Amino acid sequence: MREDFLHYLWRTKRLDARDLHTTEGESLEILHFGTYNPHSGPDFTNARLRIGDTIWAGNVEMHLCSSEWLAHGHQTDKAYDNVILHVVLEEDQVIARASGERIPCLEVKSLVPPKLSSTYLKLLHNEYWIPCQYHFFQVKEMTKNLWLERLLVERIEEKTNIISETLKCNNNNWEETFYQMLARNFGMKVNAEPFELLAKSTPLLTLLKHKNSLNQLEALLFGQSGLLESGFENDYPNQLKKEYNFLQKKYNLTPILGESWKFMRLRPASFPTIRVAQFATLIFQSNHLFSKMLAAKDIAELENMFELKLSNYWLTHYIFDKESKKTQKKLGKSAIHLLIINTIVPFLFLYGKLRSEDHYQDKALQLLEQLPPENNHIIENWHKLGVTAISASQTQALLQLKNQYCDSKRCLDCAIGNAILQA
Repeated sequence: MREDFLHYLWRTKRLDARDLHTTEGESLEILHFGTYNPHSGPDFTNARLRIGDTIWAGNVEMHLCSSEWLAHGHQTDKAYDNVILHVVLEEDQVIARASGERIPCLEVKSLVPPKLSSTYLKLLHNEYWIPCQYHFFQVKEMTKNLWLERLLVERIEEKTNIISETLKCNNNNWEETFYQMLARNFGMKVNAEPFELLAKSTPLLTLLKHKNSLNQLEALLFGQSGLLESGFENDYPNQLKKEYNFLQKKYNLTPILGESWKFMRLRPASFPTIRVAQFATLIFQSNHLFSKMLAAKDIAELENMFELKLSNYWLTHYIFDKESKKTQKKLGKSAIHLLIINTIVPFLFLYGKLRSEDHYQDKALQLLEQLPPENNHIIENWHKLGVTAISASQTQALLQLKNQYCDSKRCLDCAIGNAILQA
């Protein structure tokens, strides 16, 4: 059992609260359970209790065993001076204030409804793909749908939090921030970190000074990526290297480590060399990326932003010096849709939120509803369980449910888990 189960019992009033007594035998009546505090400090604030003939107002702290009060150092923390009740599963040690006065204690192991405890422990200790695997379809569709809608917004907000921090670092420069976050997502999951470092080490303003030359943009980005450090046989990478050496000195640039990039177990079309070439082409083909994204009317217009025609060298290469069959190295539809989901949608949502322009937030949500469902192993497993998503808005919610709730068994914080426990 975990401490959050005690929090759940208290805030949902699922304890048998009739004829309560402290461990010292004094009568206890709960007049107000207090307000749950998910942050540091006592677990519930502003509670009101009658202990014996005295009415108390203050905070309630909870532990599985009373000795955890000492293990957590509460005896030296003034934030716990106003605790009026210590709620524990078992009192294994008497706890007193600094004055020596004993803190009233309520032991609840005999007050938990047996069926509720049994259901919770089954959810907590099973090894199924999701804890409620055999209860999920017993929950009303309305409950699940409303919860998934909430999870979608929660997932978008988590992404906007990262953007907000980057925006502050960039002195509220939306174009620079969009450029950096777009670069991160160009690297997909495997090369997100080095791509973000590449963008942060190569200011957008520097690239824009060479916007009319794809060759110079490639020289800057490949040079800054650390991927021009080797000796080359082909003329093209040697030309890029020569151009970069000049531009590096001109702008006093420091490249990232070429070893940061991962090639292993990637399809050639996703190699960092191809992604960097595509990103250089995107800068070359587009003016004011952020403004263009805001003005886009629909998905088709956004998709057109990422229709990239690479320089001739990349038609016959996936990496430098190794020739391959001639093919256009285009961004696939699924890759473009992931860029819309992970970059454009949260930017629209945050921009609308900060400017109090709801239509941008509505547009973000509409884009997700119009995009097809994502295809990854998590969504495949949901499908095996009989949950079929019809849009990216649903797959994003399902990813949030699995990653943030099911994997860490946060059933008590989940509307679906709560419905199962209340059945």
